[in-house]
Amino acid sequence: MFIADAQVHIWAANTPERPWRAGVRPHREPPLGADELLREMNLAGVNRAVLVPSTLDDDRNDLVLEAARRHPDCFAAMGRLKLEAPGARQQIATWREQSGMLGLRFSFQRPWLTPALTEGRADWLWEEAEKAGVPIMVYVTPAMVRIVDGIAERHPGLMLVLDHLALPMGKKDEEAFREFDKLLPIAKRPNVAVKASALPVYTNDSYPYRRIHPYLRRVYDKFGPKRMFWGSDLSRLHCAYRQCVTMFTEEMPWLSADDLDWIMGRGLCEWLGWKLPQARDS
Repeated sequence: MFIADAQVHIWAANTPERPWRAGVRPHREPPLGADELLREMNLAGVNRAVLVPSTLDDDRNDLVLEAARRHPDCFAAMGRLKLEAPGARQQIATWREQSGMLGLRFSFQRPWLTPALTEGRADWLWEEAEKAGVPIMVYVTPAMVRIVDGIAERHPGLMLVLDHLALPMGKKDEEAFREFDKLLPIAKRPNVAVKASALPVYTNDSYPYRRIHPYLRRVYDKFGPKRMFWGSDLSRLHCAYRQCVTMFTEEMPWLSADDLDWIMGRGLCEWLGWKLPQARDS
């Protein structure tokens, strides 16, 4: 089975030459780099991964783009952009001309980014990205989903992805899924997909995390397999990488082989315009 991971962070050590963003802690020590990630992917049976710069790197995309340059069959990037930086708006038109760059990713759950979404400071972004054909991944709270719904309605040509099922950062089980129902109505927008990513992080249950399977079934019923993308967010996992894979491929009998083909990689790659290998083991 061809498998593409919808999100993995890589980062480097904190040095004077590459200082981390103040007040942000890494998911783990030591840093997760591209070479280690490739080894982990081989062990887990993952063919490729979308790389997202760590929040530690602020708006630097150099590490993920270098990894994509060195391993173009395995890595591509969803980069970060400082929205208030001079010339930010002008960068969108040529964003995907950067080798290995697929689109943009914003974590609007982070307090320093929240106002850009909730106060409309990022309104220019949606128009420019729609015109340029730049897909955008957003990590939002359940309460923010209605804002994204309005953006999707106003910009039907903008390809959007809601990360981690819009689950709140740092919550688990009942607390994490308390407002889950706020996610589902946006499924009516054909230009919105969801990442079923980092899910073991949101439960205290043990593998295969059956507590969250009913929520995944509801996502599947609303979005369908072509707009539901598996992902790990590997550096946050407390389980083996392979278990994050087999949670879907072996533990949800209601997913057909065709469903899994879309959910585990094909849907993500087609959505982001990342060309699929000519021959896939499906």
